[in-house]
Amino acid sequence: MAFHIITDSASDVPRSVREEFGLHVIPTPVSIDEVDYFDGETIWPEEFYRIQAEGKSDIKTYHISQQMFYDHFRPYAEAGDEVLYICFSTGIAGTFQAANLAKADLLEEFPDFQITIIDSKCASIGFGLVTYYLLLMQKNGAPKELIIEAASFFCEHMKIQFTVETLHYLYKGGRVGALSAAAGGILDIKPILIVDEEGALKGSENVRGWKKAIRRVEDMIGEKCHDLDHQIIGVVSGSDLSLADQVGDYLMERYHAKGVLKSQVGCAIGAHTGGGIVGITALDAVNPAYEQYLF
Repeated sequence: MAFHIITDSASDVPRSVREEFGLHVIPTPVSIDEVDYFDGETIWPEEFYRIQAEGKSDIKTYHISQQMFYDHFRPYAEAGDEVLYICFSTGIAGTFQAANLAKADLLEEFPDFQITIIDSKCASIGFGLVTYYLLLMQKNGAPKELIIEAASFFCEHMKIQFTVETLHYLYKGGRVGALSAAAGGILDIKPILIVDEEGALKGSENVRGWKKAIRRVEDMIGEKCHDLDHQIIGVVSGSDLSLADQVGDYLMERYHAKGVLKSQVGCAIGAHTGGGIVGITALDAVNPAYEQYLF
C-alpha cells in the first residue's frame, strides 16, 4: 500500500516541486467570462494575469466541489493506497467540507480506504511550504505516522503575511469596503494581511507605499518566527516573478535560512489579490524530531 501526500492549487506549490516529487495537485476551478478553467492545469498564472490586467473579463473562482474531490480521491481508494491531503484553509473557502463529503462517499464504497484530510488553516505558500516539508520527510525516510503528526504541527505553526499593491481586487471580492479601497488608492496605503489562528484572512496593519509594505512583511517574518536559520522560508509574488527572487535573496542574507522556496501566486489566490502581491511564510516553532528528516 503506497502512501501519497497531495494538496490543492491554492497552495501555490512551485512547478519544480510538482515535477520533482510527482505531486498530485487538485486544481481550483476558475471561471473567465463563464468559461471554466482549472488552476495550474488548463490555465497558468502567466496567461491568467495577462487576462486579468486587461480588465475586460469577468473572473470568478469556486472552491473544489465534492464531486471533483471524489474523482481525484477514487483512484487511490481503488488501488488500496493511503492519502494525506493538505487542504486550503476552511476559514477562507469551503474546500475542507467538500473534501470530507467526498471522503464519506468513498468510505461507503471502500470502507478500508485510509485518507487523512488536514485543514491547513493556511493560504498560498503557507501550506505550500507545509506540503514541501512533508514531501522532504517522506523522501528522507520518515515513517508515515510521523509525517501525519508533522503535518498538523507545521500547519499549526506556519505564519504567513502578505501585502498587495492595490485594494481593487480585495474590494471586488468583498474583502475590504469601498471607502477603504478608495482611501487606499488616494493615499497609497498598502494593507499588511495575515491568515489568523482560525485560518481566516485578517488585516494586520497599513503601510504607505509599495516598497515600504514589502519591507514590512520582511520585518514581520523575523518578529513572528523563530530559529529561521533552521528553516526554509517560503516566498511568493504574483505577475512580477523577479520580486520573489529579490525578496528571497534579501531574506537569505538577513536571516541565514536553510533555503528559500520561491513560487508564483496562482489563479486561485491571484483572482482575489491581483498580480501585485508579495507573501512570506515560515514557522514560529521548530521540532527536532522532524528537522532530522528535512536537512
